[in-house]
Order: sequence, then structure tokens, then C-alpha cells
Amino acid sequence: MCGIAGIFHCGTIKPVDPARVERMSNALAHRGPDGSGVWTAPGVGLGHRRLSIIDLEGSPQPMHSADQRAVIVFNGEIYNYRELRRELAGLGAQFRTDGDTEVILAAWQQWGVECLGRLHGMFAFALYDRHKRELFLARDRLGVKPLFMAPLSDGSMAFASELKGLLAHPLLRREADPLAVEDYLAWGYVPDHRSILKGVEKLPAGTYRLLRHDTPPAAPVRWWDVSFADRRKGRTADLEAELLHHLREAVTSRIVADVPLGAFLSGGVDSSSVVALMSEASRDPVRTCSIGFDVAALDETSYADQVAQLFATDHRARTVSSDQFGEIGTLAAMFDEPFADASALPTWRVCQLARETVTVALSGDGADEALAGYRRHVFHAHEEQARLLLPRTFREGVLGRIGSVYPKADWAPRPLRLKTTLLSLAGSGEEGYANALSVTPTDLRRSLYAPGFRREIGDYRAEDRLVALMAGAPARSSLDRAQYADLKFWLPGDILTKVDRTSMAVGLEAREPLLDHRLVEFAAGLPEGLRVRGLQGKHLLKKAMRRYLPAHILYRPKQGFVTPIAQWLRGPLAAEARAISTSAALARTGWFDAARMSAVAEAHISGRSDHSRLLWQMLMLDRSLRHLGVAS
Repeated sequence: MCGIAGIFHCGTIKPVDPARVERMSNALAHRGPDGSGVWTAPGVGLGHRRLSIIDLEGSPQPMHSADQRAVIVFNGEIYNYRELRRELAGLGAQFRTDGDTEVILAAWQQWGVECLGRLHGMFAFALYDRHKRELFLARDRLGVKPLFMAPLSDGSMAFASELKGLLAHPLLRREADPLAVEDYLAWGYVPDHRSILKGVEKLPAGTYRLLRHDTPPAAPVRWWDVSFADRRKGRTADLEAELLHHLREAVTSRIVADVPLGAFLSGGVDSSSVVALMSEASRDPVRTCSIGFDVAALDETSYADQVAQLFATDHRARTVSSDQFGEIGTLAAMFDEPFADASALPTWRVCQLARETVTVALSGDGADEALAGYRRHVFHAHEEQARLLLPRTFREGVLGRIGSVYPKADWAPRPLRLKTTLLSLAGSGEEGYANALSVTPTDLRRSLYAPGFRREIGDYRAEDRLVALMAGAPARSSLDRAQYADLKFWLPGDILTKVDRTSMAVGLEAREPLLDHRLVEFAAGLPEGLRVRGLQGKHLLKKAMRRYLPAHILYRPKQGFVTPIAQWLRGPLAAEARAISTSAALARTGWFDAARMSAVAEAHISGRSDHSRLLWQMLMLDRSLRHLGVAS
């Protein structure tokens, strides 16, 4: 795993200062502590930081092709590189290294942009073809690896694995995008179609971009998408066997490394499945690690311990507590953009724990999105059934009115918290799912904004992008559309961003076998009943894993990597919650109503409402603004 950076002049050719490229790549040193390199030519410069995983002594980057025609900097892993290498050698390619980077170069020279469909793995790379005088930027199918870009005032396009690489360039503007703030408050992260800084772009997952010296920058081109439009046929037993085959293939392909390797283990279905299949394929005990919390109701380490004992893993665990809040500034700096998924803190801690003994760790991320494992998928499927049964006039006229006056009742038992469900049933499935996925509802966001900021964002509403994505999805049902939105919107923006930044911050490579694209494509074609059945998601996965895992692991209520932020913000962190409304960084923006923010904090601290996610969002926004030094 690595960090890449570079500069390319579009529409002209100007010299590129190697020192500038070096500064950009050195800002990514945490991603690649094992080596570095810079290459420049008229109009182009490429920088690289290396974390050695395969071919430890060889494969330095930037790497040139055997004929010197092409140069590449690459972040990621190609899991089928050995098979591709044999095929390309049969077609006449010559290789000087034993790694996967040179295989990408040869694949480009043999197949051009079509090489992307042959690469199985996670990647973001920049490849310069010296004959064509063009730069080929590409990102993997699901967006496991990131790539930021920014057109600059001198006519160049700068790019880097993280925003901090662009921040090292003196021509980058540090002006906040108000629409990104609206997106951030809605979702808890800045999604891939936007950046916290005006002018900065993210190459979307599953796209590539070709840049030439003699033309303006071309738009990204989509080279992969997932379709839910067709249903797989066959007996359930056969589909179960096929799923298990994909799972095994995905895990075994990702345990190839020339460095120590292990796995994250939460005790949930997904990570436990990965550990089970790793244990099956490995002669030695799998090294596993887990993180617990100082709030007993949210601590799942006992389940992780059970799975570790079941497969005789070499297991280690630690506890995260509220006294680690002092490192929130470090956490904010990892992400550059504001990022408020509170599970980032324990994810960072488990990465630190893993890095003490391994350089590569497999995770269970991706199964919830691919196989409908979130509670919101189950609720959404049942809500859609209700929408089909109830007349639209009744839903809008009766349920909508009741929902608008029904109390929010965060303090009440879950069955009595009907407000969200009633309002969701009153609208479309797409609107309902967007509301279920959002962190801070539209009305609450608008109530926090200062009048001038409301005028600045106008009628822009963050949820509209997700609603449009679902409406245009290649899908047959509302559940399909919800999962499509998760894979295209939520997964790269939240889950994969979290894992990439926290793992790379400690020089750890995280691999996601449950996001193998063949597994994802197979899962997208499963009948709905094999994804959601009753009140359970991931039905077929749980059936397939019954031979490995006990029922109390497979079928216990899903909890997820929940951080006890609500309790902390009412207890040891209450003072931090109260201080948000007077934060200098937030106050300077003029975006928010300080009195309203103070009221929100007091309502949470008193227990009248649960505003923990919103308060955490504001804390992370405050620290990010300090880190970025942006102008509003």
C-alpha cells in the first residue's frame, strides 16, 4: 500500500518542479514509510511513497515499463497479478520484477484502458504514456483506494492519495465549499461528488480519466458499475454453494503477502466469516485483534473472544475510553475533510493494535452493503411492502400529518419511536431511505444555519443527490435501489474512507475480501428473499456460514462498531459539547446560530434528546477547520 501524488499540465507543457512533487508525496509519508521516489519530465511529475507488501526488495516507484514508454505510480494491490503476468508473458511482455506494479504497466501497453476490467483488486494509479503524451488516472471498482484532484491557476492538474498531498501545493485555494458543509451535516462525511474545499475533486469509484497536454482536462469515464437488474435462478443450495465459493476465493486471494498478515475480529458475522475462512486456508494460527469500549452495553469483545477460541487464533484486544478524546485533533488531521463517523476512533485503535504484529489485516467490511445486512435494509424492505398496500392519499394525508406532530421521543423504547417511520411511509421509498441514511434531518440542519448561510446554499438539499441516484439505479426493487445507493454513495464516502485513513495513518494495509467485485456482482443478482428474510439481513451468507459459526454468532442482533459517544457527551465530555457554540473556528465561519447550537447541546446533556451524532459532527467540523485553515 502506498501514497501517490503528481502534477500534470493540461493544454500546455510547462516544467514541473521536482521539489514541489516531493513535498506533495512527503505529505503522504505515513502511507509509505518504506521508500520514496520522484520522476519528472516536461509537463508531468509523479511522486510515490511505498509501504512494502509484495516483492519487498524490488518494484521501486515511480516505475518505468521495460521499453521506457510508460511510467506509473500505484497505490493498492492487484490480487490476480500472477495470472495476468503469465498471460502477458505469453503475449511477449518482459518482466524485471516480481510484483504487481509492473503487471499494470504491461497490461496498459497490451490492452490500453481495457486493462482495467482485467485487474482484480484495490487500486488508484497514475500512468504516463510518453508516446501518447497522456496521463491515465484510474480508481478501483468500489473505491477502496482514494484519489483527489485539483485544477490549479497555472493550468496544471494536481493529484494525490489524500487531500493533505494537495494541501502541500502552494497554489491550492483553501476556500470552503458551503454545499459540502450541507452534505457533511446530512451524512457525517463529505461524499465523493464534493470536497470541503472549492475546486478539489475526487475521482469517482469505478472511473478513469485521460489527461493530455494539448487539450483541456477530460471528464471521468465510468468503466465499471454494479447491476441489480437481473435475478439469479437456481436452487437455494446451489446459490449457497456458489456464494461460499466466492467467499473462499476472495479470502484466499487476499492472504498473499511477503509480510506478516492478520485480521480484524469484532465477533460479528462478517469479520468472523473472514477469520473462519482464513483459518481454513492457513497452516498457522491467524493473528486477530479487536477493540472494546468502557461502556459495557456496547462492548462486543466477548463475542470476538469466542470466535478467537473457536478457531484457535492468536488474539489480542484493547479498550477505548472517553479519556482518549484528547486525540480528536489527530483524528481530524487523518481525514483532512470533516469526518464524523464516530467508529473512526476505535477503527484507528484496532489498526494501531494490529500494526504491532502485522503489516496487512483483512476486514469484514462490505458484506452489509452487498448482501443487505444493515437494519435499515430490513426496515426499508418492510416499509416498501406497506407503501404498496396503503393508498398514497392515506399515507400522505393521514400518516404524514400524524408523523409531523408525533414527538421525536429519543428517550422512549424503540417501538414507541414512530415519528421517523410515519414520515418515511408518507413519502417515496427513495426519500424514506435517504432520511434513514442521513445523520441530521433537513429541518434540524436548517434550524442551525445562520440566515446568511441559508441564503448561500439556496435550495440545495443534500438528500436530493441520493434520491436521484436511487431513482436511476439499474435495479428491480426498492431494496435493490437502497443497496445500490449504499455501494455507490455510503461505502466509498464513509466506510472505505474510514478504513483507508485510519489504517494508512499507522502504515497498515487493510484488505476487504467481502468487496471482491465478483462476490458483489453475484450478490446483486440474488433474489430478495435470500438477502432479507423476516427481520434478518444477509440470509444466504448466514446459511452458508452455518458449517463454520454457531447460531448465537450468526443470528444475534446486529450492533455494529458502535461508539458510546452519547454517554460520553453527557458525562466526561459534556464540557466539550457545551463549548461547541462558542468555538472560535466555527464562529469565524458565520455558518451557524450560536444560541441554537447551545440549546441543542443542553438538550442532549440533560437527556431530553439524543443529539450525540450532531454534536460529534460539530466537534469534528471544528477540528477539521482548524487543521485546514480554510476561509469561509
